[in-house]
Amino acid sequence: MTAPKTPSETTARKLDFVRARIEQDLQQGRYTGVVTRFPPEPNGFPHIGHAKAICIDFDIAAQYGGRCNLRFDDTNPETENPEYVRAIQEDIRWLGYDWGEHLYFASDYYEELYGYAVQLVKKGLAYVDHQDLDTMRRNRGTVTEPGVNSPYRDRSVAENLDLLARMKAGEYPDGTCVLRAKIDMAHANMQLRDPLLYRIRHAHHYRRGDDWCIYPMYDFAHCLGDYIEGVTHSLCTLEFENNRDIYDWVLDSLFEPPRPYQFEFSRLNVSYTITAKRKLRKLVEEGHVTGWDDPRMPTLRGMRRRGYPPEAVRAFAADLGITKTNSVVDMTILENAVRHELNATAPRVMAVLDPLELVLQNVPEDWQHTVEAPFFPDREDSPTRTLTLTRRLLIERGDFAEEPPPKWRRLRPGGEVRLRHGLIVRCDEVEHDAHGGIVRLLGTADLDSFSGSPGARRKVKGTLHWLSADHGLPAEVRVYDRLFTEPAPGTGGRDFLEALNPSSLTVHQAVVEPSIADDAPESRYQFERHGYYVRDSVDGVDALVFNCAVPLRDSWSKRAAPTVQPAEAEPSAPDSRRRRVKRSGSEVRAEARALTPELTARYERYTGTHTLPSDLADKLSGRREVSDFFEAAIAAYASPGVVAKWMVNGLLGQVSPEDVSALPFTGAAFGRLVALVDSGETTGSIAKQVLGVLIEEGGDPAEIIATRGLTAVDDRAALAAMLDEIIAASPAQTERFRDGNKRMQGYFVGQVMRRTQGKADARLVAALLAEKIS
Repeated sequence: MTAPKTPSETTARKLDFVRARIEQDLQQGRYTGVVTRFPPEPNGFPHIGHAKAICIDFDIAAQYGGRCNLRFDDTNPETENPEYVRAIQEDIRWLGYDWGEHLYFASDYYEELYGYAVQLVKKGLAYVDHQDLDTMRRNRGTVTEPGVNSPYRDRSVAENLDLLARMKAGEYPDGTCVLRAKIDMAHANMQLRDPLLYRIRHAHHYRRGDDWCIYPMYDFAHCLGDYIEGVTHSLCTLEFENNRDIYDWVLDSLFEPPRPYQFEFSRLNVSYTITAKRKLRKLVEEGHVTGWDDPRMPTLRGMRRRGYPPEAVRAFAADLGITKTNSVVDMTILENAVRHELNATAPRVMAVLDPLELVLQNVPEDWQHTVEAPFFPDREDSPTRTLTLTRRLLIERGDFAEEPPPKWRRLRPGGEVRLRHGLIVRCDEVEHDAHGGIVRLLGTADLDSFSGSPGARRKVKGTLHWLSADHGLPAEVRVYDRLFTEPAPGTGGRDFLEALNPSSLTVHQAVVEPSIADDAPESRYQFERHGYYVRDSVDGVDALVFNCAVPLRDSWSKRAAPTVQPAEAEPSAPDSRRRRVKRSGSEVRAEARALTPELTARYERYTGTHTLPSDLADKLSGRREVSDFFEAAIAAYASPGVVAKWMVNGLLGQVSPEDVSALPFTGAAFGRLVALVDSGETTGSIAKQVLGVLIEEGGDPAEIIATRGLTAVDDRAALAAMLDEIIAASPAQTERFRDGNKRMQGYFVGQVMRRTQGKADARLVAALLAEKIS
């Protein structure tokens, strides 16, 4: 294990709460190194939610020179199998991580775990309970009422040891009895009301065979596995927060420090996605997808087959950070991470997905012209491939229109375009089939328009990608859309299958460049003007099959945005076409108020009682979630005018109105932040920094200011001395300020703000400036 970084080496970095705790533990000597673990249960395939946990566990261990163990918590023989064990290991390695020799299985600890259970019984801290599970559930009590002690709770140590041994020996059938911890049936945390430690399962274990018929519960085996392996920081998601008390109770009952401690972070939820294993299994078993590796699935193997680079998934997880606030991350953030990575690494090639033949009539049948085209056009040292122009070419059917709309920049009858890396062509005739469909274009090539020719600089408005009909290779191209049409499938009591997208897969019989014919599966490309694609790892081994990773641009943001049906303009003449008129934001908000009397009443109160300008009142009363947030803010700080300006100019300048309800902080917290600024307790610059933290992580404004050292600088003597230095170094600006140029005040205040990293009291600085330069 390499030496961990010292706290002094990381003071300049912004630390999340986990890293801050690790550095504190190292500084105080609680541990001499850092050991984390990723503990999957081998009952399914890893998905995008697991990717965040994998990255956090392995990256933190690496950052501090430690190690990350891979441990399979295989304590449920009825759902686990070796296929999942192999898949999990393959997916973690694909992400770029390796555990070395530190591969462990909870099933290897069964003897040791049983020994710890015996110790708890001997200490009087565990007992065998013969109540059935339904009775135990009823007797747990509620959040307001204590539980009821089991009638078997006061059995003697000797009797409990005998019963536990007989459980282990297989004398009892499933469900006859369990081993429970003896803690407190009135505990406020219901998890500590005598939780189960062992249950009977006469089931075959994929690694231990039929050696055992009692199996430890996850909460018992997990913490002890951490202890046995020397884990220091046990990281898990927030749903295990209440289980931390069991974790601590078991370890404190058996061991002295040092021992592991559990820390919880927010789980990763992504819009238009599900990650529940039961639902994913249903998709597979009912044939809604082709398998666990279907490119539409949120599993790591699905994303791999779709063409997502592991570097993009790691960058996505790193950008999310580690917080305590559960939220839903928009799918576009992940897709943008994929685009960013592939834009730098994927070679550019051409593919025609819906081919339409273009015949150049002014060249012979055997005419050929080759051009060298770069794989990376923005790199001077890019490798190239050879493209061949022939008499018969293929272009995208959608790049031609017989009756083009206004501002059409592609090919039309009588129109010209330039072929990418090639020459200018014109469409002269259009051939149709018996039903009127277009089957072929006849055109002419300007042979004097190649690069380096006298006519190369002739300009035309459109440039199209193309392929030779004689040299292009037939291929199957699969274009994937999101698997669900709704951001949160299955909410509101609906079946999640109702939100399945019937257009989530479109298959094209396309044509691709011959330059990629011999590339290996999982080779990635940018198909120019289409998107980023990968050669399929299953069906693309012996054939040309490509999957779309992401299109070149995000098309879902506009599709998913809530819209109001626009009105249609009156036709100016009987035969004119009806056109839709785009609604302004103000018109949309006005219509929302017309449909919601409460929003109308609030608008009238904002402009009346609160005397807000009509434009601010409009923006704060046009959506229910925005108005509710503002109401909570002014309830916390009763200065509507000030809060309104901060909310419209500050918050809504960074967050779209439809996302306000998903913010990880409340309107009351926002109101408290505005109060700190308005009272002079902090500066506007600091408040903007705090607002950024609130948007990302949530929290309390005052606590953020205190813990991050954002206290305002209001020392008159220190600010005056700083101003003296700036004035001495800025004679021209000083003279202009003396001559009445008030804009120079911003210059001097800005200089002080930069020196104090935005912490200076701007009003105090302005007053001192006026005293010094009168």
